[in-house]
Amino acid sequence: MVLKLNRPLAIFDLETTGVNVGSDRIVEISIIKMNPDGSEETYTRRINPGIPIPAVTTAIHGITDADVALEPHFKELAPQIVKFLLNCDLGGYNSNKFDVPLLVEEFLRADIDFDLKNRRLVDVQNIFHKMEPRTLSAAYKFYCSKELINAHSAEADTRATLEILKSQVERYEGVDYEDRNGTISKPISGNINDLHDFSFSTNNADLVGHIVFNDKNKEVFNFGKHKGKSVEEIFEKEGAYYDWMMKADFPLSTKKVITAIKLRGFNKGSLKLDL
Repeated sequence: MVLKLNRPLAIFDLETTGVNVGSDRIVEISIIKMNPDGSEETYTRRINPGIPIPAVTTAIHGITDADVALEPHFKELAPQIVKFLLNCDLGGYNSNKFDVPLLVEEFLRADIDFDLKNRRLVDVQNIFHKMEPRTLSAAYKFYCSKELINAHSAEADTRATLEILKSQVERYEGVDYEDRNGTISKPISGNINDLHDFSFSTNNADLVGHIVFNDKNKEVFNFGKHKGKSVEEIFEKEGAYYDWMMKADFPLSTKKVITAIKLRGFNKGSLKLDL
């Protein structure tokens, strides 16, 4: 099955120091870029995270502090990674919830605003869980009839993810899917727009879900004492809450979103600009 691409699709995987988007760092990145003509390019690089890699994390991916001690930091590699991902849609396994937000966070730390606005995101895990409600190794065995060797090696995981995506399209193209409202459709095809629409299941306003859109498409808090309340209205009534969020350990991508909301309120005249 050939994916129908009108621009490159970059399937990528990250090995990291942990699972906290706001504070953990990348120790290895692998990207397979599939071009519309069917050709592929691969970028794999280990990265010095600048912080210790916990033993519990090393036990998963096998990368130690010594392995990356002489590798460049992300900020040094960021320009070449941005260039490699130029005009690419993005895909991965659980990428919408973890890999994409963490990659954006690393770019922001490197003073690069990696804009996702015009990129389509394909999360292979979401397709898998929706169509066959199971780890990457299980998905690889199920869809590709192979055992995943070197699991938690970024390149092996990335290659497996790409193979699974191709197999998913071949298996489910034209197959009926019934959503929770009872609506039946045939959502899977080789078209990246269709794959994006089906695998992108979030109402997040920021990348990690601290701010979400309500049923009126307004940004509301998804945590804490103001959960469910309008971000703009809280900032208008309680300006110190914005200051607290900016000083607290929230991801830079979340701070970027709330700053945009704050500025929007200022431009409408409802908020005081005290950034």
